[in-house]
Amino acid sequence: MNKKDLLLILVILFVCIIMFLLFSNKSSDYAYVYYENKVIKKIDLNIDNEYTVSGYNGDVVIEVLNNKIRVKEEKSNNNICSNMGFVSSSLEPIICLPNKIVIKIVEDYKIDTVIR
Repeated sequence: MNKKDLLLILVILFVCIIMFLLFSNKSSDYAYVYYENKVIKKIDLNIDNEYTVSGYNGDVVIEVLNNKIRVKEEKSNNNICSNMGFVSSSLEPIICLPNKIVIKIVEDYKIDTVIR
């Protein structure tokens, strides 16, 4: 490895760090609850609360705590949804197939500069 290779690696690493810092300034504001692909509830993640929605097998209790969301109680054979725990990223939706409920977090990216 010569000096040019090392310089290239450092430049790529620097660009990655800058991109991470720019795009890590996000806040998850809302979660949408879908039943059979239709939005049935919009939940504000900034307010700690419990919500109940009707699923295919019965009521599904959704809990919001510290900008995270989880299925607290639901009626299905293996309780996979309630065992999943808290989610805070839009990359990890909560999918409860027995109840036909999907919870997706919508992230609002806040950019404080404009590049022209």
